[in-house]
Amino acid sequence: MPIDLRTPPVPVSFEVYPPRSEAGFPALHETIRHLAAVDPRFISVTYGAGGSTGGRSLALLTHILRETHVEPLAHLTCVGNTYAGAGALIREFLDAGITSFLALRGDPPAGLSEDDAFLGDLESAAQLVQLIDRVQAERAPYTEAPIPGVPGAARVERRRRVDIAVAAFPNGHPRSRHASEHLDALLAKQAAGATLAVSQLFFHADDYLSFVQRARDAGVTIPILPGIMPVTAPGRLRRVLELTGEPFPAQLAIGLEVEPTAEGQREVGISYAAQLAREVVAGGAPGVHLYAFNNHDTVLAVLRDAGILSHPRQKEAAR
Repeated sequence: MPIDLRTPPVPVSFEVYPPRSEAGFPALHETIRHLAAVDPRFISVTYGAGGSTGGRSLALLTHILRETHVEPLAHLTCVGNTYAGAGALIREFLDAGITSFLALRGDPPAGLSEDDAFLGDLESAAQLVQLIDRVQAERAPYTEAPIPGVPGAARVERRRRVDIAVAAFPNGHPRSRHASEHLDALLAKQAAGATLAVSQLFFHADDYLSFVQRARDAGVTIPILPGIMPVTAPGRLRRVLELTGEPFPAQLAIGLEVEPTAEGQREVGISYAAQLAREVVAGGAPGVHLYAFNNHDTVLAVLRDAGILSHPRQKEAAR
């Protein structure tokens, strides 16, 4: 299938994760090439809890930086990190040219619960946002630009601040102790210096749209991107619901269960995600962020079905 080179009228972005081994890089690089070809705002790369894929995360981020025109965005988590360890990792990313981050609290490691001591001395995403900004400020408090025609002279300018995204939870965080705690947390992350929020997945457009309205009413002013996950198999849907606690999407679940073929299930998932994208964009979403599962075909099909990208056959007919 030819790569769709048309710049989308709605800003898009994607999430990928590092390969489990070095052997997985070539296929993932090809996926990155296809994703980059549609001119996304950024491609984010996840980071394993406790640094389990840290080196491969950085390798993938630097590949995106050097081999594409797309901004790479690095995930960072509090879980498994101390201030010192996270600070060193942030400096390593900045030294490599990575200047966009997604600051996350993270989930307990396998086998541990919220009652166990696993966070170290970084306890919230807001603290991580502050740390990212402080490390960058200490590393480069200002920039210098040469003054043409004046040898040895330089113009001192204010530093470029890093872009720091954070997570938002349309249906509330599963660990929230009261109905508005996730909004309070988002306000704290904004006050700490966050410049963008990306929603965790949802299955009904009104979940996102009503959440954005509640967030605005509470004082959140940063953009909130809708995070959409194409779910293309019943087993994956069950696993996603188990992990996130999201409300049961009956229409999607029934559609996946009654479809007997894997290809048919894929079409059901793509159609459902495309409808979500259309509805949130119509409702004023500032873009669409897609969880790609390291597969470009599915997320690009969602964008085409949503009318955000043109269909290759339509392009061929227009020639």
